[in-house]
Amino acid sequence: MARIAGVNLPREKRLEIGLTYIYGIGPATARKVCAELGLSTDEKVRDLTDQEITKLRNYIDGSLEVEGDLRRDRSQNIKRLQEIGSYRGFRHRRGLPVDGQRTKTNARTRKGPKKTVGRGKKAVAKT
Repeated sequence: MARIAGVNLPREKRLEIGLTYIYGIGPATARKVCAELGLSTDEKVRDLTDQEITKLRNYIDGSLEVEGDLRRDRSQNIKRLQEIGSYRGFRHRRGLPVDGQRTKTNARTRKGPKKTVGRGKKAVAKT
């Protein structure tokens, strides 16, 4: 079982795909890591030797910002935006899209399910 940066990599997947299970490593970074270390991207994770796993672990821990450190930095950046009262911080606080997307339609991922608003009852006129 290959455990890197606190994440168990799936044994049955190719190395290139298995590395993407680590927060902060996408497909392009996974390919770059494999190329730098001279590992085959098509090799299964279960076929890695202990020496290769150690090389991977040392490279990722030393060269890349992943998992806890990356999550902490991202949340601190969002908190900073909120504290200084920026427009982006305000959008984060309200749970709305941050990068200028339209909200009249769409934006359901950020806004959540629709909340239907009725117009209320009309007052009955007395005669």
